[in-house]
Amino acid sequence: MRPEAIAAMQPFLAEHPGNPSGSHADSRAAKTALEAARETVAELCGCRPREVVFTGGGSEGDNLAVKGAAWAARNRDHTLDGVVTTGIEHKAVLGASGRLGRDGFRVTHVAAGPDGVVGAHAIAGAVDANTAVVSVMLVNNETGVRQPLDEIAAVVRERAPRAVLHTDAVQAPQWLDLRTAAAPAQLVAISGHKFGGPKGVGALVVRDGVDLVPLIEGGGHERGLRAGTQNVAGIVALAAALRVTHHARAVETARIAALRDALERALAGSVDGFSVNGAGAPRVEGVLHCTFDGVEAETLLVALDQRGVMAASGSACSSGAVDPSHVLLAMGMPRDRALSSVRFSFGYASTPADVDVARRVVPEVVAKLRVA
Repeated sequence: MRPEAIAAMQPFLAEHPGNPSGSHADSRAAKTALEAARETVAELCGCRPREVVFTGGGSEGDNLAVKGAAWAARNRDHTLDGVVTTGIEHKAVLGASGRLGRDGFRVTHVAAGPDGVVGAHAIAGAVDANTAVVSVMLVNNETGVRQPLDEIAAVVRERAPRAVLHTDAVQAPQWLDLRTAAAPAQLVAISGHKFGGPKGVGALVVRDGVDLVPLIEGGGHERGLRAGTQNVAGIVALAAALRVTHHARAVETARIAALRDALERALAGSVDGFSVNGAGAPRVEGVLHCTFDGVEAETLLVALDQRGVMAASGSACSSGAVDPSHVLLAMGMPRDRALSSVRFSFGYASTPADVDVARRVVPEVVAKLRVA
């Protein structure tokens, strides 16, 4: 977490425990803080405060957007039964669309190109007049590749005028100004811990005129779209982190890009069979997703962790068997190469010393694994 987010959060953990839905003085203080945070998030997301719905994080926001918009559309008109998304989405979106498919919606998953970009022409071929929801992420969480949301939105307006466009923007705030980058979407999900806020809190922008069926029903909180007493401490911290991120973005992204590029150059020059996934596509500065041919990613990650380098790969299923990244498979990468791919992530706290360790350790570990 950013220090500013921790400082903003602490008073609402220890000194001001009021429920913002109450009427006494401590509740009014919590309500004031909640609405001030809502105004901050709205300002930095390019929307009105009433269009901000606080959630428990990105997965909840994605589910509320995709499921809620689809259900609301079908309630209005049973012919609105189409859901279009991509094969590179976060599993929150893929899981939500899968549920809708089991509920009778026509679900289409559009593939990405080898560079990780989903072309607007591919979306154009998948939508029709009865499409209810289109969901395309703004920045991919594995490759860091930015999607052409402006072009996709134009296609949706032309080919599926009754559809609502949702974007999972969870990976974007650190690198992009959401006021412009996410402007084409009617539903925009973010999550606090991706830009220095706490885990377990997020927000969904629900632009005026968009109908959603809530996932959680109860006391009518958050315009009736997300029942439950708000996490005031978390929400205040999210807003503080988003504001600091916004003001520091230009300086931080340039510094982090230099770190990422330094590691990329070092590995390209010292490791045979190294390649960057998403190379040539517009990538945000905080991700280096790469393949080490002939090396099993999970074995590599364990060895790197023992040497003080923390990286990531695709997810593991409940049985413990490793699955290749669904993102890389959707880009057309062969299974064996997908199983040899890892992601190095960078953020505001990353330092040149971190890169120095990685540029020394990674080639050594890869060489030893290949000999073994």
